[in-house]
Amino acid sequence: MSSATTTTPSTAPRRGALSDPGYQAFVVLRTGFTAAPILFGLDKFANLLVDWPVYLAPWINDIVPGSAQAAMYAVGVIEIVAGLVVAVAPRFGGWLVAGWLAGIIVNLLTIPGHYDIALRDFGLLLGAVALARLAQRYRGERRPR
Repeated sequence: MSSATTTTPSTAPRRGALSDPGYQAFVVLRTGFTAAPILFGLDKFANLLVDWPVYLAPWINDIVPGSAQAAMYAVGVIEIVAGLVVAVAPRFGGWLVAGWLAGIIVNLLTIPGHYDIALRDFGLLLGAVALARLAQRYRGERRPR
């Protein structure tokens, strides 16, 4: 006689993956590093959260063509693309976001009074590196639906 609580072969691996704390961390980081860059990138066009051009170092503003706001439009596009890359290819996207954050940190360290934000972004950089490493670990494993 068969039991009503029998687990089918297709659901067992999914439950196993979801119960793995490392995989859970991977999913949380992948979701966050997909959504955050896309949302912040979109906000570069609207300036709803903050006046983004204020965060562009004067020396960078001097070397990029156009206004600081125009530079933020380019930054927005790059951030949206980075978020999409994380969604599709987190092994590469994690490193892409980490590199982008390193550039943001250099920019912020050259603006007096923005060191606290640079430190926060360093923490995000560490999270992006952790995502890339976890993506390497869970490469090829089927994501639960």
